[in-house]
Amino acid sequence: MLISVYTGARALAQEYHYEIGGMAGLSMYMGDANKNNLLLGWHPSAGAVFRKNMNFRWAFKADLLMGSVSGDTRNTSNAYPGGQTVVFRRNFYELGGQMEFNFLPYSDKFPYLQTSRISPYLFAGLGFTYASGENPFVGINLPVGVGVKYKIRNRINLGLEYSFRKLFSDAFDAPSDRGFSLNDPYGIGGSWLKNKDWYSLLMFSVTWDFGPNDRKCIE
Repeated sequence: MLISVYTGARALAQEYHYEIGGMAGLSMYMGDANKNNLLLGWHPSAGAVFRKNMNFRWAFKADLLMGSVSGDTRNTSNAYPGGQTVVFRRNFYELGGQMEFNFLPYSDKFPYLQTSRISPYLFAGLGFTYASGENPFVGINLPVGVGVKYKIRNRINLGLEYSFRKLFSDAFDAPSDRGFSLNDPYGIGGSWLKNKDWYSLLMFSVTWDFGPNDRKCIE
């Protein structure tokens, strides 16, 4: 019965339209100075999150985040021209939006619809990243991640998620133009997919529901 309700012309809505809250966790960098280690060089990150719940399964999330990344080529097995090394650290700021899909119909109400107060979810979207430094970075990011959310009590949600941010530049790990740079260190160029930087986020969130939904369904 739940499947027919979900896939039919109407989608049952959450009790509240919106969530707002904060996020805190870790930010990590992947690029020329770190090819494989997902948790290497972690730094604290934090921000604000807003979510619009369209129904039990789908939500739109917006975030405003800040964090730090760092890298050290002395910790890698890569050999760079002239045996040069680079150590860097920079702060970044992100504004982004993602669509979330809950694997389970997420709510602590409506038990007759087999809702669940805990649900894993996937998300993807689009964001903008600015990173400080002598050589500032500005670019688009594509976020993709997984998470789990839990409604601990009425109106209060806990969340834990891990995500990658794909960048379309090799300059995220090059905060300075002085000396040897990790912006295309081998001078071979690359496509829009190859030789580009990433950063990842492991974030814990607490949000509060607001905006009661007077309608029980969305046509």
